[in-house]
Amino acid sequence: MTWSDEALLRSLTPSVLAILVRRGADFAAAEDAVQDALVEAVRVWPTDPPRDPKGWLVTVAWRRFLDATRSDAARRRREDLVDEEPAPGPAPAVDDTLQLYFLCAHPSLTPSSAVALTLRAVGGLTTRQIAQAYLVPEATMAQRISRAKRTVSGVRFDQPGDVATVLRVLYLVFNEGYSGDVDLSAEAIRLTRQLAAAIDHPEVAGLLALMLLHHARRAARTAPDGSLVPLAEQDRGRWDAELIAEGVEILQAALARDRLGEFQAQAAIAALHADAPTAEETDWVQIVEWYDELARLTDSPVVRLNRAVAVGEADGPRAGLAALAVLNDSLPRHAAVAAYLHERDGDLETAARLYAEAAQKASNLAERDHLTRQAARLNARRGR
Repeated sequence: MTWSDEALLRSLTPSVLAILVRRGADFAAAEDAVQDALVEAVRVWPTDPPRDPKGWLVTVAWRRFLDATRSDAARRRREDLVDEEPAPGPAPAVDDTLQLYFLCAHPSLTPSSAVALTLRAVGGLTTRQIAQAYLVPEATMAQRISRAKRTVSGVRFDQPGDVATVLRVLYLVFNEGYSGDVDLSAEAIRLTRQLAAAIDHPEVAGLLALMLLHHARRAARTAPDGSLVPLAEQDRGRWDAELIAEGVEILQAALARDRLGEFQAQAAIAALHADAPTAEETDWVQIVEWYDELARLTDSPVVRLNRAVAVGEADGPRAGLAALAVLNDSLPRHAAVAAYLHERDGDLETAARLYAEAAQKASNLAERDHLTRQAARLNARRGR
């Protein structure tokens, strides 16, 4: 299949899943049926593309659901479901994605389980990608998702979850699209715009501002050969000024309401980066202050890792290394941050070793290649 076909499948999955749930399928069975239909689409579409992809997926998924249902004891319900099979023809052009995000955030699930289930079933992320986002082993995340499916199996989806859980899912989907293996960032922005239009909530606005400010830098993040370009080296003329202006305006309106949340704090940090004409003019002192607020709100080790970088820029690399020393060195990108700070402190040998170590732990190819080149650059400077 082509990339465009894969993107089409990913975009249609939430609507197909929602249609099956509305027709009476419990969530776990519906998700399994949709996954079967996607596998069949990958096999069939390259040689026999359907005229109506969504209708094709609905029909195949429903039939797979019925096949599974026929093995159950409830014969009367099975016969009712057969009678309800959708007639051939185009499926309704309704975007159910955001509604499905809320339905997956079911009150019977813990917030972490709801997020994991939604990322897997609706966001299209793999179990490995979700485990990396949560800093847990893949096997642990697989068990968490399986338990969530069992919990919601057979329950009625008439009690949607809360906004905070949906925001967490959208944030993680955007992050995976921004820096991971699958391009989901534009979809996350689209859904967050929908949510901001429907709900007057400062953290919804904060998340949208954060996404826009990060997405504005996207074109400058990679070189023509696909290699990563660090923030300090990016061509700021390639940043999207309109997205930055929109993000800043949305953020200022949210902050004016004096109900600070973690997404607003993150957006404030992104806005300070966007506001600096050059990397050298970045207001690192204020960025450290915002990281202090963010750490207070989240108590996240990843936030404290990023804060160590900011401290290193504001107060010097040794201050950054001191902030880093209190953190667990098993954190993702810990070695990369340590390498950067040691390089700035003039310890090229240690920095080169840590860059090489960080490359081995990198979660994607572009990041690994970047860190490998950093290690090679320092070894070359040292004459090795």
